[in-house]
Amino acid sequence: MAYKALYRKYRPRTFDEVVGQEHITETLKHQVMANSVSHAYLFTGSRGTGKTSTAKIFAKAVNCPHSKNGSPCFECDVCKALDSESNVDILEIDAASNNRVDEIRDIREKVKFLPVNGKYKVYIIDEVHMLTDQAFNALLKTLEEPPEHIIFILATTEVHKLPATILSRCMRFDFRLVPVPTLMNLVKKVFASENITCEEEALKLIALAGEGSCRDTLSLADCVSAFAQGKITVETAQKVLGTSGTNEYVKLFDAINQKQVGSALEILQENFDNGKNMTVFAKDLTLHARNLLVMQNCQKGENLIPLSTEALAKLKIQAQNIPADDLMEYMKIFSSIEAEMKYALSPKTLLETAVITAVSEVGEGQKKNELN
Repeated sequence: MAYKALYRKYRPRTFDEVVGQEHITETLKHQVMANSVSHAYLFTGSRGTGKTSTAKIFAKAVNCPHSKNGSPCFECDVCKALDSESNVDILEIDAASNNRVDEIRDIREKVKFLPVNGKYKVYIIDEVHMLTDQAFNALLKTLEEPPEHIIFILATTEVHKLPATILSRCMRFDFRLVPVPTLMNLVKKVFASENITCEEEALKLIALAGEGSCRDTLSLADCVSAFAQGKITVETAQKVLGTSGTNEYVKLFDAINQKQVGSALEILQENFDNGKNMTVFAKDLTLHARNLLVMQNCQKGENLIPLSTEALAKLKIQAQNIPADDLMEYMKIFSSIEAEMKYALSPKTLLETAVITAVSEVGEGQKKNELN
């Protein structure tokens, strides 16, 4: 049997399995159980947060005559029919490749036909912001007054591109980025099911790299587990993700704060030679400055930073030695190059320039004021 990627293998099938979106799943469950379903929904949010998965679960749940706690039962004839490849009651359309007015007019003609297996025919239009203006106009009338057996679910990552006329006709749900502890629990459960052992600190690295996306997190977990062959350590996770340990960021910030440009560049070169991703490194430097500011300004800052006890202790010491104003400047310098790093011919050179700027310019203004 062909290998199936983790994010596909562990895609949620019930509302209870959807991670980090309880404010949405609870509402949808209540609607299913109360049989008070709307005719049009808009699911918006960042990639990998569960928009399409939730849409598919909802589409099956509204059709299941024996739903369990608002989710499909997967045991009745309707659920089995909707799960089959010949299913014609749940239609998923990619608006990125079907964005012309002709495709939408085709939908307008087909909505007249009754569902074959369930109570509703559900149209899931993914990346709906890719539709042309003419296509939106063609969709508008059908969206406003669809037949009773039709439900539209529009999904998008760029809701600001949708016309106000479309927005006003949909029940909107905003999917949130998933917190790091929640992503860690997700990966831990998946690894347990796959008989993969993973150090706690490595779990944190994978969850942080996922940046709030369940799909991205599980894709990264897939890569790391393939490299580690069943036993994941912090070192193997760092190698695959291209990240560095807290020690490296502490060393670099100490060199910058002490105006040791030579030492700072040597630390960068060492990480580059070890195969670290310079784009990721720049992003992590911004995060490190943020973590130091949190340590300085929050009594329980360690609760807001998903790092090990040992790493937090090092952050606490360093936070006492670097002024908050300097940390703010470091954040501005390193965050300003993040977008450029993706397209730079030499990300390393760009990062070196930023480090030299941080060494030479930050703190100088304060010194001049003190002298005056």
